[in-house]
Amino acid sequence: MGEYEPKIEVHFPDSVPAAKESVVTLECFALGNPVPEISWRRTSGIPFPSKVKMKNSNAVLEIPNFQQEDAGMYECMAENRRGKNAARGQEPHFQSIFKSTITDTVLSIEENLFWECKANGKPKPSYSWLKNGEQGRIQIENGALSIAVVNLSDSGVYQCVAENKHGIIYSGAQLMVLASPPSFSRSPLRTLLKARSGSEVTLECEPQASPPAITLWKKGNEILQRSERITLLPNGTLKIANVTRRDAASYTCVAKNQFGTASTTGRLLITEPTRITMRPTNMEIIVGESIVLPCQIACDPALDVSFSWAFNGQLVDFQRDGDHFERSISGDLMVRNIQLNHGGKYVCVIDTDVESLSTSAILVVKGPPGPPDKVAVEEITDSTAQLSWTPGRDNGSPITGYIIQARTPFTVGWQAVDSVPEVVNGNTLTATVVGLNAWVEYEFRVVTRNIVGLGEPSPASAKTRTEDAIPDTAPTDVEGGGGTKTELVITWEPVPEELQNGEGFGYIVAFRPVGTVTWTRAVISTPGVAPYVFRNDTIPPFAPFDVKVGAYNNRGEGPFSSIATVYSAEEVPSLAPKRVRTRSVSAVQIEVIWEALPVIAERVLGYEVVYWEDDTKPDTVGKVRISENYKLVNVTGLRANTVYYLCVAAFNTAGPGPQSAAINATTKKPPPDRAPLNIQWTMIGSTLTMHWDAVVAMETESRVTGYLVVLRRHRYNDINAIPTNKTTVELSLSANDNYLIQIKAVSEGGEGVGSEPIHIQKLSEFTLVPPPSRRSPKDHG
Repeated sequence: MGEYEPKIEVHFPDSVPAAKESVVTLECFALGNPVPEISWRRTSGIPFPSKVKMKNSNAVLEIPNFQQEDAGMYECMAENRRGKNAARGQEPHFQSIFKSTITDTVLSIEENLFWECKANGKPKPSYSWLKNGEQGRIQIENGALSIAVVNLSDSGVYQCVAENKHGIIYSGAQLMVLASPPSFSRSPLRTLLKARSGSEVTLECEPQASPPAITLWKKGNEILQRSERITLLPNGTLKIANVTRRDAASYTCVAKNQFGTASTTGRLLITEPTRITMRPTNMEIIVGESIVLPCQIACDPALDVSFSWAFNGQLVDFQRDGDHFERSISGDLMVRNIQLNHGGKYVCVIDTDVESLSTSAILVVKGPPGPPDKVAVEEITDSTAQLSWTPGRDNGSPITGYIIQARTPFTVGWQAVDSVPEVVNGNTLTATVVGLNAWVEYEFRVVTRNIVGLGEPSPASAKTRTEDAIPDTAPTDVEGGGGTKTELVITWEPVPEELQNGEGFGYIVAFRPVGTVTWTRAVISTPGVAPYVFRNDTIPPFAPFDVKVGAYNNRGEGPFSSIATVYSAEEVPSLAPKRVRTRSVSAVQIEVIWEALPVIAERVLGYEVVYWEDDTKPDTVGKVRISENYKLVNVTGLRANTVYYLCVAAFNTAGPGPQSAAINATTKKPPPDRAPLNIQWTMIGSTLTMHWDAVVAMETESRVTGYLVVLRRHRYNDINAIPTNKTTVELSLSANDNYLIQIKAVSEGGEGVGSEPIHIQKLSEFTLVPPPSRRSPKDHG
C-alpha cells in the first residue's frame, strides 16, 4: 500500500466509569506505514504521576489506585514520518460506591432508630429509603433515616438507595423490634454464693426484657437501700463492701417492665478467712534424699479446698512425675529421690470458693560435682606427667579436691596415681603425676569431689607414651634344675611388658659353678624365651651353680636378680626296687609293698607304681607316685574282679629308673548291691534293739562277712560305725540326741549299699513306738 499517515482505529468511549482505588486502563490502536509511535498526555497539561504505566509499545495506559485527582481528559497521539493523528476521550469519572452502610439491628420497643449511609460518586449521589420495598413511617434528614420510639410495626427490611446519573446502588438491613416481659432464664443468680469476711461482694442482675426492666434488690423480705457499704448501680448490679456475718442472707433481684415482672434469688454465705498454718521453708538437701514440703491450712468448714504445687513456674504433674512427686491429702508435697534438676522454687497454691492463697520456698539441691573437662598432658618424662584441666559444675557444694586416675594397656580399668601436690585441693587445676613406668602409653582422667561425694570422671586425655629408660626391674623367681644329662636348666619370672622401659628388651643370664669366680654370660634377645638351657659335656650331674638374671634394652643394662643356686641335670636311679609284693584289699583297691633301694650314686626322690590291666589295653595304664620315705602304696579306683599287672621304679628329677619285674593281682568281687531288708526295732527305755534279714551274696559278688551299723548324732555331725557279724544289735542311746541310723552289709569287696535311714527323735520329747510295718511281733506297745 505504500507509506501513509497514522490512522487511529480504536476510539475512547464517551465515559470511563471508575471506582476509587481501582485500576483504570485506556487503550489506543493506530495503523500506519511506517508503524507509528504512540504517546499519551493530559489535555490539562498536568504530567502523569509515577504510578502510571505504559504497556504494549505505549498502546495501553494503566492508572493503578485511581483517585479523584487522576480524573480528567486524556489524549492519545500516533505519529510517523508521513504525519500524525490524535484522539481524545471523555474524562474518567467516579461511579457511586458506599463508604458507610447499614447493618441488621435489634431494638426494644420504645427505643429510637438512627441509620445513616453515605456513598461516594461524581456527580454527588442523592439518597432515598425503602421499607419492605416501599416508603414507610420514616423520617429522612441529610440522607439519614430516624424513627423515634419504635414499635412492633416498625420491624422489617430497610434499603438505603444512592443514585446519580451513572447508576443506582442499594444497601439493606433488617430491623427487629422486641417486646417481652423480664426473664432470668439465661442469667439467674447463683443458688449459693460464698464470700470471705471483709471482702467486697458483687451481685449482678441481668434480666432479659424489652423494653429494659426496672430492677430493685431485696435482702430477705426487705428492700435494699443505698448506704455506706451498699452500692446499687444503674445497670442493676449490687455491691456490698467489707462484708460481715450480718450480710449473710438470701438476696433477690426483682425486674419489672410494662409486660410483666420476674425475680431471681441467691443465698450469700460469709466464711472466715483461710489461714496457712504450716509453710515450707527454704532448704538445702543432698541428691538422692527425700523431703516433705509442708503446706497446711485452717479454713472455714463450709469451703471447698484444693491444693496444687508449682515448680519453677510450672504446675507439677503428679501422674507424669509420680516417681519423684507425691501430694498428701492435707496438701504436703513429698519429693523422693531428689535429683539436681529438682532444685528451684516450689509454690503451694490453695484455692477455695472465695479466695486463692500461696506460699513458697526455695529448695537448693547439692550433689556430687560434675565432671572436669579438657584434661591435657602438658609435659611428660619417663616417670612423670604434668596435667591440666578445667573444673566442672560444683552442683551446689564447693569443690574440695581432685583425684587423678590413669589407665594403660596393662591395667584393669582406671587406677588412682600419686601426684605432686600429694593432695590436689579444689582451687588447683594442675598437678604432676609421679611414679609412672617408662615407655608405656597412658591415659589420664580427673575425678572431682565435694562434701557430698565423688562426681563423674572427666573424659580421658589423649593417649601419651612416657619416655624410654634403662630397665629398673630385675627378673624374679630365678631357679631351675632338671633336664637331661650335661644340661643346666635356668628359669625365671619374666619382667612384665609394662616394666621393660623401652624397645630392644632382652635378658642376660649369668652362671658359674659354686665356689668359682668367673661368670658365664648368655644374652637372650627374645623376651618370651624361657627357660634357658646350657649344654656342655663337662657339666657333672647334679652340680650346684650360682645363677643370676638381668634385663636390658636399647638404653642399656638394668639390675640383676639376687643369686640363686641351681643344680645341673641329674641321672635317673640306676637300680629297680626288689621284693615287690601285692595284696588285693577290696574290689577297687590293691596294696603294693617293696623293699627300699640301697644307697646309690643317684638321688632317689621317691617311687612310682605303674599298673595296667593287660598289654592290649594301653588306655588302662595308671601311675601312682609316693616319696622315698614310703615303701607301701594303695592303688585305688580299680575295677572289681579284674587282673592287674604292677611294677615299681625309683625316680628323681631326671625321671624314673628301671622298673621292677611286673607282678599281677586280682581285685575282689564287688560287694552285694542290695541293702539289708525287713529292719525291725524296739525301744525299751534308752535301749534300741534292731534286727534284719541277712544279705546273701550272688556268685558274682563277694561273700558277706558281717554288717556295719552307722549312727549319726548331734544333727548328723557325729558319726559312729558299729561292726557286727550278726543280724541283730543292741544300742544304748542318749535321751537328749537325735539319731539317723543306717545298716550296710560288709564283704571282702568292701561295704555294700546302706539301708533306708531310720530317724530317732529325742527321747525326752517323744515316746518312741516303732511304725506298725517294722514293729516286732512280740512288741505290743
